Formats: sequence, structure tokens, C-alpha cells
Amino acid sequence: MNNKIHSTTKVSLFMANFGREVRIRGDIQKKGKVEKATEFVKRIKRIQEEAGAALKKAQEEIKRYANKKRKEAEDWKKGNRVMLSTKDLVFKERPVRKLVKRYMGPYEIEEVVSTNTVKL
Repeated sequence: MNNKIHSTTKVSLFMANFGREVRIRGDIQKKGKVEKATEFVKRIKRIQEEAGAALKKAQEEIKRYANKKRKEAEDWKKGNRVMLSTKDLVFKERPVRKLVKRYMGPYEIEEVVSTNTVKL
């Protein structure tokens, strides 16, 4: 049974799904009133809405943090001249990586395929 309170939703997984905390050992023999079904459903919906709101808030914070360092893609046009990074290229004639130039070119853009892809 998972009765750990989640850091984002502020409720346990068991509470979010069943509307009550997990009964452990001695709690099982306690007897109490049985809830009406409608009250139980309302309580479950409220808990799930609160958990959903907490998740949405966390998602927005993560998105804001991730977008801090992002920048817009450059606007490439046919005929522009660009340098090609050799970071992910493999050269058989140069077995030692440190002797390869960092950039090759300049090359002329023949076609713009998408905002991040061009044909040289």
C-alpha cells in the first residue's frame, strides 16, 4: 500500500483514489459509520480536483523553468551561407577527434525543409 504523501499533489496516492487514508494494522478493527455513496463521490472528486490543480501548477513551473534558456530558431532562407558543426560527424581519415576542425564550410542553403532543418 502506498500511503506516502506526494510532494506535488500534497495527498497520498491511496487518498486520491479511494478518498481515505490506508488502514494499517490496528485501524482495521475500528468500526465507524458507513458513508453515503454521494458524499463519498463528492469527496473523491474534490480530492482529485485538488491533486489535478497541484499537478497543473507544477507543470507550469517546470515549463517556465525549461523555457528560460530556450530561444527562437533562426529564420533560414535559401541562399544563406552557414557553417556546419563537426560535433556529430565521423571522419575515418582523422582517427583523433581533437585534430578535426570544429566547423566546416561555409555551405549555401539549397532548401529550407523546416524551421530546424535545411538542405545544404
